[in-house]
Amino acid sequence: MKLAIELAGKMRSVEIAPNGARPNGRVLCAIDGRAVEADAIEVTPGIFSILIEGASFEVRVEPSVAGVRITIGGNEYSARIRDPRQWRRNRGAAIEAEGSQRVIAPMPGKVVRVLVKAGEAVEAGKGILVVEAMKMQNEVRSPKSGKVERILVKEGQAVSAGEALAVVA
Repeated sequence: MKLAIELAGKMRSVEIAPNGARPNGRVLCAIDGRAVEADAIEVTPGIFSILIEGASFEVRVEPSVAGVRITIGGNEYSARIRDPRQWRRNRGAAIEAEGSQRVIAPMPGKVVRVLVKAGEAVEAGKGILVVEAMKMQNEVRSPKSGKVERILVKEGQAVSAGEALAVVA
């Protein structure tokens, strides 16, 4: 998989070898054409322990408005990941899907906040509700501009991955 990653304003080319993640935790990749083998493990959600060429790093990765925020040894970096395949898929993203679209739970968790009401107008990408999973809150966004037809869940309700949460028309 080839990725373009903008890290602290500088573009980096990252290529992860097919089946790059190994059962022993090693990841084979190339960064700007330089081969790198790393030991990586997610110790808790969003916190990774990474060993590269004998150097150990604790890396915290959190979503942010501009992409992701990465903290390493007290230093904070802003990053945006650009997957060329995703860019090709989304080239026509300006043309939104027609008809009603279901808003789906990305993971199992609990609905902690409903941000809109049925009948409310929303823009594509606007937060519809917040689902908490493994002590992390994830905003679930509208897949299209339109009107919220129905909210199918209530605050405090447990949801499964793939479960319909709302309908936007």
